[in-house]
Amino acid sequence: MNHLANAASLLIDIFFGLAAVLFVLRLALQWVGAPFHNPLCQAIYRMSNPVLMPLRRVLKPWRKIDLAAALVAYLVMCGKAALMLAIWSLPLGMAAIAPLGLAELLGLVITLWFWLILIVVILSWVGRGASHPAIPLLIRLTEPLLAPFRRLLPKPGGIDLSPMLVVLLLLLARILIVAPLQELALGLSQA
Repeated sequence: MNHLANAASLLIDIFFGLAAVLFVLRLALQWVGAPFHNPLCQAIYRMSNPVLMPLRRVLKPWRKIDLAAALVAYLVMCGKAALMLAIWSLPLGMAAIAPLGLAELLGLVITLWFWLILIVVILSWVGRGASHPAIPLLIRLTEPLLAPFRRLLPKPGGIDLSPMLVVLLLLLARILIVAPLQELALGLSQA
């Protein structure tokens, strides 16, 4: 049974993770003001619109934050948490699912930003002049995190140290925020 539970956990993690990434990217694209004419933006908008447009009638965006996309991403991760608890035969309850869904969503956002920053750093080494539409989008998505630290940190020898500091802070956030939230949720599920 353990092998089946592991396989089911993997499939649930992938399916729900990809669905949540879609809505997190939609939220992030609107937050950073990404250009709509970018083909990747258009694809994300087309895939997420069937779910978000009816919901946006009730949940209007607040400033640059798409509350409907945030809610759907959170609900997707709560669904993932509920399925994971069920697979591992842990007691289900909203007291456990709500914080576990939040922990899963925060973990996903931190992991997503980690990879986006890593990709931007690698692209800066191999050639920023490439004309793929993802490159300016990646830079735009990571800039809100990197820019404040870029202004604070010196550039020894012209090297930008802000990605290293931001990645360190993201890893610390995963340890100090996400892990305790997961422990709290699992404690609530067993109480």
